[in-house]
Amino acid sequence: MHADVRQVADGTYLVHGGHTNWVILTDGDAVTLIDTGYPGDRRLLLDSLAAVGGSPEAVAGVLITHAHNDHLGSAQYLRAVHGIPVLLHPAEVPHARRDFLQQVSVRTVLRNAWRPGVLPWALHVLRSGGTERHPVLSPEPFPGTGALDLPGRPVPVHTPGHTDGHCVYHLPDAGVVVSGDALVSAHATSRIAGPQLLPDMFHHDRPRVLASLDVIAELGADVLLPGHGPVHRGLVKEAARQARERAF
Repeated sequence: MHADVRQVADGTYLVHGGHTNWVILTDGDAVTLIDTGYPGDRRLLLDSLAAVGGSPEAVAGVLITHAHNDHLGSAQYLRAVHGIPVLLHPAEVPHARRDFLQQVSVRTVLRNAWRPGVLPWALHVLRSGGTERHPVLSPEPFPGTGALDLPGRPVPVHTPGHTDGHCVYHLPDAGVVVSGDALVSAHATSRIAGPQLLPDMFHHDRPRVLASLDVIAELGADVLLPGHGPVHRGLVKEAARQARERAF
C-alpha cells in the first residue's frame, strides 16, 4: 500500500491513509503536519512526507485536530524521536496525554455492530492499532491566538463537540479548511457521500457538534480537507449547511 497524496492547492496536500486523512503544508523546505493517522499508518505517513519532498526532520510542528487514536497515532513517535512539537487546543492537551478518553467505547461499537459498515470498520481499527495507547507525553497548547508561526500559517479554530478541544485549521490565503472530524465527506460506516457529520456514536457532545457547524460556515473557504473522505470543493458554508440538513 502506498500513500495517496493529492495536491489541492499551492503547498497544500491531502493524504488518504488507512480510513483516515492527514494534511501536509509546505513552505520551501519546511513542513507542517496536521494529524498523523492510525499507529499502523506510520509507514504511509513517512512515505507521504517523502512524496512532497519532505522528511520528519523538515517538520516544524505537528498540529492535531483532536486526540482520537486515528489522528494521534504517530504524534508521540514524531515528538520523541525527532523532537517535533505537538500542538493542540488547550482543552485537548489533557486528552492527548490520556488523562481521560473521549472516544467511542467498545461497548457502543458492539451495540451498533448491526449497522452497515461497522464490523469491517472495527476490524480495520484493530488491525491499524486503533485500540492501542499512544499518549503524547508533552503536548503543547497553541502559543496564542490567530495564525500559527508555522508553514502554511494555519489558523486554529475551536470547534468542540466531537471532542472538547477539537479544532479545525483555516488557511485563509489558500481558501482551505482542514476540518478533522467536525465535518467529513465520507466514512466507512456511512452510506452517503458528500458533506456530513460522522454517525452520532462517534461524538462526545452532539449539540456542540451542530453548533460548531455554524463556526465552520463562517470561515471563508471553498476547499474542505476532511479527516475522512475525499477533498470537497465548493463553498464551505454550503458544505456545513448540507451536513446540518443530513443530520436530522
